[in-house]
Amino acid sequence: MIEAVAALLAWLGAALVVLADARRGLALGLAIVTVGLAALAWGGGQPVGAVALAAGGLTGVLRCWTAAPPTWGLMPPGSTPRLVLCIASGLLSLWISASVTAAPGAPLLFAVLVVLGLMAARVLAGGDAVVDRTAIACFALALASSPALAASPPGPAPYLIGALIAAAVIVAPATLRQGAARSGKDGG
Repeated sequence: MIEAVAALLAWLGAALVVLADARRGLALGLAIVTVGLAALAWGGGQPVGAVALAAGGLTGVLRCWTAAPPTWGLMPPGSTPRLVLCIASGLLSLWISASVTAAPGAPLLFAVLVVLGLMAARVLAGGDAVVDRTAIACFALALASSPALAASPPGPAPYLIGALIAAAVIVAPATLRQGAARSGKDGG
């Protein structure tokens, strides 16, 4: 039951990242994804991995939360296709993890599938550097959790690497001004 709640939290956080255009909404989404994936790692017998995911994700959350004006940017005009994407991807991931596979790690499979899918769609849909960095951080956390789906989990190394990537991608100094990534302008 706890794993199912954690998987739904990961989906909710990923949906918030897809539906937000400002740093506060992105930070909340990243925080919820982090909590969900860390809880799944803890429940999967990887306490070191759970702590690593929490540390990496929450480092990014702190940076997102404090680095910009206090705006949320949730559900701006034109967000209906993104909302449909969040619901459809959640249903598809639930179907794949619950009925297609007969593995005991269905909640983790659901969380990994939905976060990877939504974050890839968010990066491909475009946005500014802040949105892309947050989506990449969530993607790294989900990708770090995926080796736990194997028959013999590899230990804490993937969690540590994913957490470092998630923290670094948000904390690293920006090389482009906001909005410059899509317009082709340089950071000068």
